[in-house]
Amino acid sequence: METRPKLRLFRYLVPVVIVLAILFSVRQCNRKQEKPLGHPRDYAAITKEGILRVATEYNSTSFYVDGDTISGFHYELIEAFARDKGLKAEIMPFMSFEERLKGLADGRFDVIAFGILATSELKDSLLLTTPIVLNKQVLVQRKETEESDSLYIRSQLDLAQRTLHVVKGSPSILRIRNLGNEIGDTIYIKEIEKYGPEQLISLVAHGDIDYAVCDESIARAVADSLPQIDINTAISFTQFYSWAVSKQSPILLDSLNTWLDRFQQEKEYRKLYKKYYTR
Repeated sequence: METRPKLRLFRYLVPVVIVLAILFSVRQCNRKQEKPLGHPRDYAAITKEGILRVATEYNSTSFYVDGDTISGFHYELIEAFARDKGLKAEIMPFMSFEERLKGLADGRFDVIAFGILATSELKDSLLLTTPIVLNKQVLVQRKETEESDSLYIRSQLDLAQRTLHVVKGSPSILRIRNLGNEIGDTIYIKEIEKYGPEQLISLVAHGDIDYAVCDESIARAVADSLPQIDINTAISFTQFYSWAVSKQSPILLDSLNTWLDRFQQEKEYRKLYKKYYTR
């Protein structure tokens, strides 16, 4: 019974490894030829070079390899922006949320094109675009096996003294801590550096860990292929998610916002949104 989910995970990991290996090789070659940028750029410097450097996450909603094609909501959306502005988008997927933030701060990336929850902490260190999608964080666990299943979480109160696994540096950490205050008990958090949310979901499905927290859109995208998982317990309310740029890039932010406000009213955006978020 576990053969198909494991095969699904294998098929998912193979293109991840391939694309990251290719991108790593390209990045290593570029590093030999170029000096480190060292600081964030604004829109004038980007248009002068003609290249927009973008960080995202490899998952089945944002950016993924499908045969010989790259797909994903955030991938297609940032490509549309770059195309309209006469720019070439160089898009790099990173599993680590902290790596994306670090790359933005040191000028390796101009934009993080990935759904970022607008926490007060992130607002202090980043400029966030106009909201792009609605999303919420959910608990990923295995389905209840019997009524006395002690591992199954039936409400947020049952999270007391449990350990939730999250991607290292994830904004969901702050929400989990606040939730612990709300229920009046400790919820333990284990940050995982080497895996993204889809890998954490697979670890839950196969019994390697008991609980993970990730965005609902990602959980729903893989739920059909992992029927043993339960994603019905919300960790947060539905909230707006945005892209991010450095605080040193206010004109880039204005350009993105102006474009997004217009593009989100067009048929092409509605078609793109439906493709990835109404499955």
